[in-house]
Amino acid sequence: MHVTPVIFICALAYATAQGPDHAHGCTHGSCYPATGDLLVGREKSLKASSTCGSRKKEPYCIVSHLQDEKKCFQCDSRRPYDPVYNTISHRIENVITTFKPHRKKSWWQSENGKPDVFIQLDLEAEFHFTHLIMTFKTFRPAAMVIERSADFGRNWQVYRYFAYDCASVFPGISKGPLRKVDDVTCESRYSDIEPSTEGEAIYRVLDPAIHIEDPYSPNIQNQLKITNLRVNFTKLHTLGDNLLDSRVEIKEKYYYAMYELIVRGNCFCYGHASECAPIDGIKDEEGMVHGRCVCKHNTKGLNCELCDDFHNDVPWRPAEGRNTNACKKCNCNGHSNQCHFDMAVYLSTGNANGGVCDDCLHNTMGRTCEMCKPFYYLNPSRDIRDPGVCSACDCDPDGSLNGGICDGHDEPSLGMVAGQCRCKDHVEGPRCDKCKSGFFGLSADHPLGCQACQCDPRGTVSERPQCDPVSGDCFCKRQVTGRSCGQCLPEHWALSHDLNGCRDCDCDVGGATDNHCSMDNGQCRCRSHMMGRQCTQVESGYFFMALDHYTYEAELAMLGQGCSVERREHQPERPATWTGTGFAKVPEGSSLELSINNIPYSMEYDLLIRYESQMPQDWEEVRVTIVRPGPIPTSSPCGNTIPADDMLTVSLPAGSRFVVLPQSICLEREISYKLHFEFSRYLNGNNVLIPGTTAANILVDSISLLPRYSSLEMFIGGGPASIARKQSYERYRCHDGAKSVARPQISDVCAKHITSMSAIINHGALACQCDPQGSVSSVCEMRGGQCRCRSNVIGRRCDRCAPGTYGFGPAGCRACECSLEGAATRFCDQLTGQCPCSQGAFGQRCDGCQAGHWGFPNCKQCLCNGHAEECHQRTGACLNCRENTGGDKCDRCANGYYGNPVLGTGNGNRCQPCPCPDGPNSGRHFATSCHQDNRNRQVVCNCNQGYTGSRCEECAPGYYGNPSQPGGRCQPCRCSNNIDMSDVDACDRRTGECKKCLYNTEGPDCGVCNSGYYGDASRRNCRKCTCNFLGTAQTQCTARDECVCQRATGQCLCLPNTIGLTCDHCEPNYWNLASGRGCEACGCEPNNAVNPACNEFTGQCQCRDGFGGKICTDCQENYWGDPRIQCRACDCDSRGIETSQCGQKTGHCVCQQGVSGVRCDQCARGFSGQFPNCQPCHQCFGDWDRVVQNLAVRTKTLSERAVEIQNTGLTGAYEKAFRDLEEKLARAQGIVNARNTTTEAVSSLMELIEDLRSQIGETTDVLNHLEGDLTSVGNSNVEASNELSALEREAKELNLTSDQLHRQLDILKNSNFLGAYESIRSSYNKSRDAERRANQSTTTTPSTVSQSADTRRKTERLVSAKKDDFNRKNAANKRALGDLNAKAQTLDMKKINEKVCGGPGDSPCVESHCGGAGCRDDEGNRHCGGLNCNGAVAMAENALEKSKHAEKELNIAMREVEELFHKVADAKTKAEEAKGKAQAALDKATNTKNKVERSNNDLRDLIKQIRDFLMQEGADPDSIETVANRVLELSIPASPQQIRHLAEEIKDRVRSLSNVDTILKQTQDDVRKAEQLLQEAKKARNRADGVKSTAETVKRALEDAKTAQAAAEKAIQRAKVDIGETEVRLAQIESESSSSEHDLNNAMDRLGNLGRGIDSLKLKRAKNSMAAARAEETATMARDKANDAKQILDGELTDKYHTVQDLVDRKAKTVQEAKKTAERLRDEAKELLKDAQDKLQRLAELEKDYEENQKKLEGKARQLDGLEDKMKAILNDINKQIQIYNTCQ
Repeated sequence: MHVTPVIFICALAYATAQGPDHAHGCTHGSCYPATGDLLVGREKSLKASSTCGSRKKEPYCIVSHLQDEKKCFQCDSRRPYDPVYNTISHRIENVITTFKPHRKKSWWQSENGKPDVFIQLDLEAEFHFTHLIMTFKTFRPAAMVIERSADFGRNWQVYRYFAYDCASVFPGISKGPLRKVDDVTCESRYSDIEPSTEGEAIYRVLDPAIHIEDPYSPNIQNQLKITNLRVNFTKLHTLGDNLLDSRVEIKEKYYYAMYELIVRGNCFCYGHASECAPIDGIKDEEGMVHGRCVCKHNTKGLNCELCDDFHNDVPWRPAEGRNTNACKKCNCNGHSNQCHFDMAVYLSTGNANGGVCDDCLHNTMGRTCEMCKPFYYLNPSRDIRDPGVCSACDCDPDGSLNGGICDGHDEPSLGMVAGQCRCKDHVEGPRCDKCKSGFFGLSADHPLGCQACQCDPRGTVSERPQCDPVSGDCFCKRQVTGRSCGQCLPEHWALSHDLNGCRDCDCDVGGATDNHCSMDNGQCRCRSHMMGRQCTQVESGYFFMALDHYTYEAELAMLGQGCSVERREHQPERPATWTGTGFAKVPEGSSLELSINNIPYSMEYDLLIRYESQMPQDWEEVRVTIVRPGPIPTSSPCGNTIPADDMLTVSLPAGSRFVVLPQSICLEREISYKLHFEFSRYLNGNNVLIPGTTAANILVDSISLLPRYSSLEMFIGGGPASIARKQSYERYRCHDGAKSVARPQISDVCAKHITSMSAIINHGALACQCDPQGSVSSVCEMRGGQCRCRSNVIGRRCDRCAPGTYGFGPAGCRACECSLEGAATRFCDQLTGQCPCSQGAFGQRCDGCQAGHWGFPNCKQCLCNGHAEECHQRTGACLNCRENTGGDKCDRCANGYYGNPVLGTGNGNRCQPCPCPDGPNSGRHFATSCHQDNRNRQVVCNCNQGYTGSRCEECAPGYYGNPSQPGGRCQPCRCSNNIDMSDVDACDRRTGECKKCLYNTEGPDCGVCNSGYYGDASRRNCRKCTCNFLGTAQTQCTARDECVCQRATGQCLCLPNTIGLTCDHCEPNYWNLASGRGCEACGCEPNNAVNPACNEFTGQCQCRDGFGGKICTDCQENYWGDPRIQCRACDCDSRGIETSQCGQKTGHCVCQQGVSGVRCDQCARGFSGQFPNCQPCHQCFGDWDRVVQNLAVRTKTLSERAVEIQNTGLTGAYEKAFRDLEEKLARAQGIVNARNTTTEAVSSLMELIEDLRSQIGETTDVLNHLEGDLTSVGNSNVEASNELSALEREAKELNLTSDQLHRQLDILKNSNFLGAYESIRSSYNKSRDAERRANQSTTTTPSTVSQSADTRRKTERLVSAKKDDFNRKNAANKRALGDLNAKAQTLDMKKINEKVCGGPGDSPCVESHCGGAGCRDDEGNRHCGGLNCNGAVAMAENALEKSKHAEKELNIAMREVEELFHKVADAKTKAEEAKGKAQAALDKATNTKNKVERSNNDLRDLIKQIRDFLMQEGADPDSIETVANRVLELSIPASPQQIRHLAEEIKDRVRSLSNVDTILKQTQDDVRKAEQLLQEAKKARNRADGVKSTAETVKRALEDAKTAQAAAEKAIQRAKVDIGETEVRLAQIESESSSSEHDLNNAMDRLGNLGRGIDSLKLKRAKNSMAAARAEETATMARDKANDAKQILDGELTDKYHTVQDLVDRKAKTVQEAKKTAERLRDEAKELLKDAQDKLQRLAELEKDYEENQKKLEGKARQLDGLEDKMKAILNDINKQIQIYNTCQ
């Protein structure tokens, strides 16, 4: 009983330590009521499931009363305990602490022998439960469970399990230790069987051993909170007798009995109360812990679990430490006293406010009553707490939304203004009581308030849909009508945003029937076959007539007396100056009469006469009479015509080609007329004719009827349009364009007027009616109707041949080509093409002789030896020779035949087929020709290529086939041109199989290269594979120079990463081809190298500045360190270093032998002297140095061992054994410390002690032994250290030697070691190749020897084959020479000399002044002819002189004519230029107008689009601002000065147009004169052509005579030469026969020499084989010696090595120089890079300046705001000026 106070005090101290600081009360943080016993005052809330004597008295015994006499007692709990009257009552309420004297005399006791009993406390509210203390009267329970409930018994949770044996009673429950306060564990401490009485069981909710970081966390608070507490006793402690005896008396001593139960806690107020009050209905007792909290922090509730009324602005939370978490009062701005908390609102305000006001007053609403109800608005002039802050809205309910609701408050971001009415879409005004612009008819029924004005924005004046707000009528533009302004006025269309709204129909006055058009597309109502919107175009196959469309040819008229038709041929290169086929030649006094019956329209016509004057003066008078069919009715269109109007007179100027009668004539439609022209008088009485002319005549071309524009309504209608048409028609002189045949380019203005005139006159368009045979297509030109004619076809419809052609048809017409010599005229019959021939001429063209004659125009009979009837008309060569004859005279046999057809026609002399082997038509004829030997009469065949034999019956060498069979042929052997075509055995003569392929080829057709060769076998370019041995796969090479490659390309099979046709270099970014295993990757560091490529031979990468090493991972050359951190320069003394590069990592310099130090600036150990003169020390130094080194090593070893012992101790190696000993000692200690020591434990302890003793003894022995071993090992270590020192020195020397050898090997490799090796291998390969060629020359075929033998055999075959032929030809040549000699003897030169030269033929050259054959003058030139010589030569020379004189005169005349022609052309060109300039000015003005109109239209469209966009409902302010900025950025395309300059230029151009008429008038006379001069020039040229042709005829005759003379002389000379050549040939034949025999002898001698050469070659081959073997042995020995050289360092090889080293040093110097050059280039590259960077910086500065300028330009552009109206005014002014200029006169 003395333990309880101590425990209680500790529990209170813990609770105080864990609880809050009460010094500050509830004002500054959480607060908690005082802790007490929760059982006090709650006797009725405490219950037990089992109580002894509850129904009757029950006996029980006490086990611990062994010394007492009385051991058993009675229990009667039916009445409460009373210390005097009822001391045997043991109800549960007895456990409540009372601090009374009888406290140990009252207790609670359960029924006997009942193990499952519980005690439960039911609290009336939530309480904090801290700890529980139970004091038992009997044994403590063997097992029990403490549980609690926080929801008044609905759910229970276990606090702690208690059991003597937790594993068996509560399996699966952890025994601890506790890690968290809410861990559920099983504890055995309070469940032992002892003590038998007053044993305690204590449970703390928060274990003091567990540190709690936050005692206010929800987890801790939930752990402390209870509404019910229950202790379940589940197992009784017994002494075991109950297991043996089941009597009731046995169980009487086993029960639960408890003196006292303390449940400490306080009322649970979540930190919001410091005291508690009794709950209603519960009696207050002293010391009772009440359950109703006296709440602070604006909270309420039994446990302060709710916020107080009107304090719900933040969520309720428990108080935590210094944070009260008090509930916050709601803000309802004085309009409500009720609110509730809304978590969604709280989260939306960022956990600031969550209170929502309820039942807002004064027409307010909202979370804090901050808004007004609908139809009210927040008056900004009143305070929010004012009861009258919400005022009623004043909105028209018809025009406002939602029946008149206004904006409840100001909200600038949303455009809300307090009290502002929200109008319907089409309503405006403060009260929403009027329609917006563009709407009408305010109505409450309309959802949008007002109806939209149904105005077409294109037709309204303001271009907006504005209308009367009441009636809805729109305000239309000038040319628009309709209520909605959606229709154009009549004669208008295309409703648009133009100023007037609609455009004029502008229908063509002629092409359309009227000026009405469709309002949708503007289509006018067109006349027949007219099309286009304005009816200005024609349908396909139709055309507009030209003004002179109605033209009547004079040559087709009724001709008067003396008249004739003169046809004229068209010149393709020149335009025709006449119409039709020619002219009517009319003499003076004669007449022409034309019938006209195709008048299309009744109106006035101008009569146009086209002509060519043949006289120098004007034609004085031509009378024109219109013959009508009868009198003219007065009601007809020509009713005002009087007879005098039909009698007209006109003169024809000589300088013109046309004339228009001064008075027009009136003709009516569908009436026939006759026009009578009387050419009455050429001259008047005062003039005379040109001398030599008998009568005057004139060439009349045609008569045309030109519609007179002044009689058409379109020009004389009286309206402004008619007047404008007339003025422009006259201004552009449209009427004059149709007068001349050669028409100039018509202007667009004239073309439009004439188009309209044509449509009116012809009631639409005219059909093309192109002749389907004479025209290319059925479509004609739109203006004039000219069809596209075929060749030599003329006429508008292409319906007749041109003069000088015939044969009208689908191909056009063909030229007559009448012969100038044989035809009377150049015109032929247009149907047959027959030319009118002169006498003696025959043929269609009059250009040939009769059949059987030739030599036109001097025809002679054909001479064809009776084998043909006709010959060539020009050459006399016979045509179609018969009887197998040929030749110009049919005087020889045709090819494939032999005989002599000249000697006669008998059977013996006719041409017979050549038997080669059969005739020409037999299918087995293989000869080009044959002949019959005159001696033996044998036929000799001249075989085709590929055939041989006497009858060409065999295939020649190089060919195969079977010509002996029918259809057999000899074909070239298909051996790809890779055989010897003269070799009989090169290919099989029957099958064609190739057997002797040459040029390194193989295969059945010699079509592929041999293995080891590549190329195109068909081109004889198979070459040996040249694969690099180091880069080619070894499987492809049998020897170093014997590798296989692809036969087509020569590509070798490369090793990995090796490329090239011959595998001779590495891929990019690879190196080390010499490895023979393929190339290795460069491995350049990508961040440090310039590029990933490296040197192909050394692998050195190209490093960036600051980096070096092979792969650029080190510092640059002569630097060391980490390039990523810092590189330092190598600080080495140049006098003592091997190389300037120090260690890349350490910076240590590489010293020479005998030098040491980091900088290599001092003598090394073992060397003496002053650096750099270091000399090796005496030999004794080495001995002492070894001793010192050994001592140093031993010292170092001992020091290291001492350090190791210091760190690990002597027991470091036996830590495991010591650990085992310690573990056993610990076990022994545990056994000794155990209280209940048993015999087994003592025995095991003794065993452990013995084990420990024995192990300690063994360990001691081992340590002693090891100490001895350490001593001996130390001695051995000293000796080993000495040996290691010696070995280390030797290793250093070996390393030095190895390094030097490696460096030297690298130098050799990098210099030309491979090159030397390759040269040795190359020499060896050459020797092998020479040996192979020598072998091939004797063993392989073809070879030099075999070729020589083949040559000899061919020579023998040729001699034997050609011997007979040569003899035959030799005999034939001799006979021919004899015949020629006989003919030459019979020739008489006398007559030839007389005819050619003019002198007697028998006079010697010295006496004959005319010369002759073989005569020469004093200068050595041939002499023939001369003065007074009548020979052909003299006559030809005289005629030649005369023709040259005539040619000079003709050239002078032609030059004069050309000058005249150029003058005419210049005048015409100037006139065309003037006209072109005028037209260009007009076109430019028109184009300018069009451009301005297009600009206006584009501007209007843009403005409309912007206006439409701004009027759209969905246009947001950002988009409107963007559009406005874009509009402001627009600028006028030209400045005002440019516009004014443009206007002035237009004025100047228009003013310059006023001189066009003057220019045309000035040039008209020049043109007329030029045309007259041109006609005269043509006439002169024609005359000159005639004289020239005569002279050329004479000249040709003279040249023919001279040619004949020269031919005769050549024939004589050729005969003499032939005789001499024949004699020389005979001598050559004899000499060649003797030389052939000599050649045969020489060939035999050469064969003998070849045999001897072969023997010597065999001997050389044997010698070469031996030399090769010796060379191979020498190479092997050299290789062995090279291996030995690596180990031998003295002797003669050392000297040679030094020599090589000197060479290498020199090469190294060269490399250094190259390196310096590379560094210089690198410095230059750096300078270039710096220069480039400077330029880039300059570009950046320029770019910056450009951006600044751009900003300035943008500023200037912004200054153009407001210029839109000015621009419109300027454009309007330009339009007005253009209209003025277009209409000015």
